[in-house]
This record gives sequence, structure tokens and C-alpha cells, in this order.
Amino acid sequence: MNRKTLVLPVVAGLLAPVLAACGSTDGAGDGGDPIVVGVASQIEATEAAPAPLDPAQAYDVDAWNMLRGTLQTLMRLPRTGTAPVPEAAESCGFRDTQNEQYRCTLRKGLKFSNGHALTARDVKFSIDRMLKIDNTSGPVSLLYGIDKVETPNDSEVVFHLKKPDATFPQKLATPAAAIVDSEVYPKDRLYKGFDLIGSGPYTLKAEHSSDRVTKAVFTKNPQYKGGIEVKNDKVEMRFFGDSGAMEKALRKGDIDVMNRGMSPDQIKGFENARGQHIVLQEVPGQEIRYIAFDTKDPKVANKAVRQAMAQLVDRSQLVRDVYAYTGDPLYSLVPTGLTGHINSFFNKYGNPSVAAAGKTLQQANITTPVKFTLSYTTNHYGSSTAKEFRALQSQLNDSKLFDVSIKGVDSWQQFRADSRAGKYTAYGMGWFADFPDADNYIAPFIGKGNFLNTPYRNSRIESQLIPATRQQTDRNAAADGFKQVQNALADDVPILPLWQGKQYVAARDDITGVGWALNSSSALQIWELGHGVAD
Repeated sequence: MNRKTLVLPVVAGLLAPVLAACGSTDGAGDGGDPIVVGVASQIEATEAAPAPLDPAQAYDVDAWNMLRGTLQTLMRLPRTGTAPVPEAAESCGFRDTQNEQYRCTLRKGLKFSNGHALTARDVKFSIDRMLKIDNTSGPVSLLYGIDKVETPNDSEVVFHLKKPDATFPQKLATPAAAIVDSEVYPKDRLYKGFDLIGSGPYTLKAEHSSDRVTKAVFTKNPQYKGGIEVKNDKVEMRFFGDSGAMEKALRKGDIDVMNRGMSPDQIKGFENARGQHIVLQEVPGQEIRYIAFDTKDPKVANKAVRQAMAQLVDRSQLVRDVYAYTGDPLYSLVPTGLTGHINSFFNKYGNPSVAAAGKTLQQANITTPVKFTLSYTTNHYGSSTAKEFRALQSQLNDSKLFDVSIKGVDSWQQFRADSRAGKYTAYGMGWFADFPDADNYIAPFIGKGNFLNTPYRNSRIESQLIPATRQQTDRNAAADGFKQVQNALADDVPILPLWQGKQYVAARDDITGVGWALNSSSALQIWELGHGVAD
């Protein structure tokens, strides 16, 4: 059967991927050459972030993809849909009607890759450790709702929550709740370096040059007991400085798969590469891009400045001229397709208007042009990022209301550290959901300890609206609360949403499982990949 390149619409992020590569899968995973996955990004240890593969620090898509293959969580996202299923757990569930007590029973015979038994004590240790270290550059905020963890016996774990939280099972499916060996990991400090001891489907050996990972080798873990069916014996991740170098490697056959950071020109080229034994697959994606503000910086502290930017930014032009329609304009932090999404920014500001922006600034007695620097990272979100920020600079400056300069930062880790330290007035960021729920596009950005460490506060969102949505097990019932949050954010503009990305995977045509390679949170599922027969 000829392989089919499937194009899927973004509908609720729930559509089941359809296998892009038909062909025979005989022998897939039965030894032989490893499947090689290219990554156009860098994982590095820095003084500010010395433990890039410790769950207490790791909080970017590439590091999480490595953790998902090697460390187990109690729950995991399934192949399709958004309702988590047991992984290290045999069963989990709320034990009260208020969604405040959550109990899990572990699978029997769980072991870490070093042979140590995995018990409820390790689960409690892992959660307590995350909260004790409290590394605010990491994903600890996902677990802030936990009051205490109890272990009645070696196989049971009970979570007591501070407040009702219907999204808690989703949080247990993220690497924030990854289970580490209590005999190996220190309880009160980071586990530095690039080693991982886990109980997941693979063991990991990371090769590095100085403080940067160059290759990661995932070998099928014979000790693994969980719900994942592993389709291969070995996967290699190779890290590239840019997507151009990664494309050359794919076309030469040096790597088998690439997915993130592809430029529009590359996507177009891959669409016509069937004769070169390459297939391109589009899958549902809910990655978002946005501008974040230091709302205490005098240059943008007055929300009228941020509102004027919202009235000037032309998202459609960005999507058309920079990204060649490989994304869609985004008018809310919550992407289209998720329950609760509304176009709050369009509803408030409408189409781009210099006149409206000028009036907003004039009424607030803001002297124009407003001068500041817009910062971005050059090597984390793809080669088109620089072009995007040149376009944003032109949109703002052509209005004569702004005098914006732009600054690219080469090191992602340094960019993250500096943004969290308040060194940027405004800066570009992206977000890959921890879990596919509107809550995860709102709560991480609001309140004390937020992901961006921004000073923006909104007591109504924090103390009323988010807690109310978390009481709703039926997420449709939470939609009205999410609508109110989005309207409030559109008014205050602590973050300015830009566009929502589509997800693409390019692979050699003898690789099977490409259609399952990304789940509903755009997480890379390397265990789905296998060797087949080329056309």
C-alpha cells in the first residue's frame, strides 16, 4: 500500500492521528538500526540551570520529551483523547465528591532501571522533593495544589489537595509528577548533569560536549511495566543548531524523523519530497506564541501601552508573510479547539487600527513614540522567529506611535533566566501545553510563582474564577468561567497572544507510526515509531 500524507484539522486537539505510513511493519522494533530523531534545539546545563534533566528543573518541550521516555508518572495521556489513563498506577481516582482526595494503587513489580523496587514511598518522595526544592524555573507550580501525600502501604498513594481540582489527574500525567528513585536523587537539591534513573519504557545514555547534549540514546527498558506498547528497541535523538542542518540530515538519510522548528519553506519542500522517500504529516497542534510583558517596567506598566500594541499587531500578516499559513491567528491565550475558547482580543480590539491605538495612548496621556526593546530567543522556536520579530517591529514602528528595537538571544537557558529575572521589558515566548485543557493555558501565567515570573496579579482570576473552574469535573461546565478569565486578560494585556501553530512531522517513508508520534499535548511519543518498508 502506498503511504498517505494525511492533513488533519485542528478540532479540539482530540482527533485520533491516522497512520501516515502504511507499509509492512514486520520486524519493527526487532533490533537493527536505531530510529534517529532530529531535534533543532539545545539541552544544556548552565550556572543558572545546572540540571536540565531533573524533573524539578526541566520545563521545556525538548527536555520533557526525554523525561517522558525514561521516567514514569502515575498517569499518562493515551494515544487519542485528553482523559489520562493509568501508567505506573494500576488505578487512580477521586475518593470524594469535592475533588479534594485522589488515591492511586501502583502496578505490581515496578522497578527502576538500576533494579531498585519502585514503591509508594518513591512516589511520595518525588512529589515532596519537587515541592521542597521549589525551583520556580521548573514545573513545580503544577503541584502547588497538593496539601500532603500519604502512603498507607507500599502500593497505595493518597493525595490530599488544598482545594478541589478536577484537572489533577492531568497534572499527574506530566513530568512534573515524574517518579524518581529515592535512593539516588537528593531530597532537597537538584540532580545535576545528564544522567537519568527511571522506570519508563527506555533507559537513557546522554552524550554531551562540555555542557550541551549532542546525542541521547534511548534503549528499550527490560524492567518496564506500564501501559505503553514500545514499537522499537532503540531511538537516538540528535541535536542540531538549526532546522536547516536537520533538514539536510533527513534528506541524506542520516536521521529518520524531524518535527519541531520547521520553517514554512521546509514544510513546502517536504510536501513535494515523496520522490525522495520523505513523507510529511500534519497533526493537530495547540502550540501558541505570544509576547509577555514585565508589567512593572515603566515603559509598559500603563496598560494603555499594552492595549495599543494589541490594537496594532496584525496577526494575519504574521501568519501569511512569515509563516505561510502554517499557523492561525490567535486572539486568546486559550487556543481554538479547546473547550472554553473565545476570541477575547478580537472582540475587544477588532482589526488592527493605528487610529484606535493612537486614541488609547492619547487618553492615557502617554507620550509617543513609546520606546522599548522587544527580545526573543533565536534558537528555540525555529528559524522563522527572527523574521517574525522584524515584522512585529515594523508593524509597531510604522504606526509612529512606537519606537521599538529588537534583540535576539542565542542561549535559550540564558533567555529563560533573564526573562524570569525581569531583564526584558517585553519578550516573545511559546507554550506547549502541559495537558490539553483551557486551565493549562491560563493558570500557569497567573499569580505568585507563575511560569514567567511576571508581576501581573488579578485577584478575581486567582481566587475566584480559576478555583471555580477546577470544581467542574465536566469541563464544558467550566466554559463560562474561562470566558470571564479571557475577557479580563484581554482588558489587562499582561500577555499578547499572536498565533497558534500547526504541528508537522517529516520522516523517511520506511518509518511507521508517524501519525501517532505526537499526542494531544504535542508531546513526542518516540515509542510509537517503528521500521517498515519503503515505497
